[in-house]
Amino acid sequence: MSQNNQFIYEAVQESVKSVQSGGGPFGAVIVKEGKIIARAGNRVTLEPDPTAHAEVNAIRMAARELDNFDLSGCEIYCSCEPCPMCLGAIYWARLDKIYFASNSQKAQEFGFDDSFIYKECEKPFHLRTISTIELEIENADAGFREWKAKEDKTEY
Repeated sequence: MSQNNQFIYEAVQESVKSVQSGGGPFGAVIVKEGKIIARAGNRVTLEPDPTAHAEVNAIRMAARELDNFDLSGCEIYCSCEPCPMCLGAIYWARLDKIYFASNSQKAQEFGFDDSFIYKECEKPFHLRTISTIELEIENADAGFREWKAKEDKTEY
């Protein structure tokens, strides 16, 4: 079995363990230099936390393991194609590669359909399902200005 196949198999095993423990059918492992440094399942219903997807949980574990929010040099193996939230987290974490086993169409067959989120992101604010309103207030960018002026910040 190739190394990639072994890691994707581990991600799928995490999804099975997740279901067996009461979580959702998703798993992920993060690999650095040929070694698994984090593994996680979906814990949305167990936490309860709507952001406790396998990929996000694995990213959090890997960041703690490496004591760094920048996971460059790492790869993520997912039991299923990442949803929009997880994909965003993967990009923010700067993972080098994404491997996945099942695609989003297969997930949809089992009741996990995130296509509506992609569609929502493309819509103007006033047409979104969840009312999205920009409030114009004085000094709305105060945090950004504080960040720009801060000399001892950690860029990310």
